[in-house]
Amino acid sequence: MWSAPVALCVAGASFFVAPKEVDLQRQRPTRGIAIVSPASGSSVTGTLRFELVEDGVRVTGEVTGLPPSSKHGFHIHEFGDMSMADGLSMGGHFNPEDMAHGLPDSAARHAGDMGNLESDARGVAKVDRTIAGMGMSGRSSIFGRGIVVHEKPDDGGQPTGNAGGRIGYGVIGVAKMD
Repeated sequence: MWSAPVALCVAGASFFVAPKEVDLQRQRPTRGIAIVSPASGSSVTGTLRFELVEDGVRVTGEVTGLPPSSKHGFHIHEFGDMSMADGLSMGGHFNPEDMAHGLPDSAARHAGDMGNLESDARGVAKVDRTIAGMGMSGRSSIFGRGIVVHEKPDDGGQPTGNAGGRIGYGVIGVAKMD
């Protein structure tokens, strides 16, 4: 049976009580979703899905509104905070193990380093990759973190890949479990 969220007000402070279906302490979610919205005045949008697999987290989906035939750095950032239109409130790359920046195939890299999106002639980038070192519980959990699409390609350089400003962003949430 579905239990609706409940808002409580105690001594002037508001609290949100989530239904047990999304109680992260009691269940281990294996799927996530992020809706990508425009940042910095861009037209970038998309939907990304995250699924826990044996080798890490599989990321699938599509991002549109990119310049045709272009590459863009693509990372999970520390915070799911979309309060600034330029995406800077998302903080830096998600890096729970304090590693150097790298591309997905690098031995040492941030857990949130996902390489580049590559758009087609229509400005659409399709994603289907598995990222090792990423998780859905504990220190490596991606839930509540930000997803960022950058204006330039990630060249693997230090400290963040020289990918430039943020043109798309979203928050990774728990997806409905089938």
